[in-house]
Amino acid sequence: MTTIEEDLQILDVKIKQLRLDYEQHFLGGRPREPVQLRGEVQKLITLYSNVPIQNTAQRFKFSSLCSRFLILRRQWDLTLRKIEDGTYERHVFKADLHARGSETVRAQPAPSPAPAREDLFDAYVAACRSVGQETAGLTRERLAAVMEKQRGELRTLHGVDDVRFRVVVEDGKAKLKATRAPLPG
Repeated sequence: MTTIEEDLQILDVKIKQLRLDYEQHFLGGRPREPVQLRGEVQKLITLYSNVPIQNTAQRFKFSSLCSRFLILRRQWDLTLRKIEDGTYERHVFKADLHARGSETVRAQPAPSPAPAREDLFDAYVAACRSVGQETAGLTRERLAAVMEKQRGELRTLHGVDDVRFRVVVEDGKAKLKATRAPLPG
């Protein structure tokens, strides 16, 4: 038989794990929603909602955990609804990137560097918007200047001939990642 304090610690750990599992699910790392863990958390909350907790500190901790779970549950349900409707920002962003990539390949088999930078700028701005990142003051010229500076530093540091950039979203932030351009032929 466990005590209320132990159950509250278990509940706290399970809510944290559930939050991580949902984040992985929404990012595509988990194919299925963590329904079993969510049920376990819901069961613990239901159990202690019907039991009077005499200790004020434990009662406060339980109500805090309940509030956190309810907020997260509302957020998860909203995100799941967006995914079902096809309006989830991260999925729409990936679909746009995929569509842009296939359009560019079909339209221009060998794109020149200038249009690629423009497409990269648009993709970067779209990625920033999808994660709520601010882009005030960012222009195509500033982004191109930053990329040229990075390209020069990477050439000097690693001795590579050509560097290409791509847009990625990591840790909830849009970033430009540099990669070595493939060798011709």
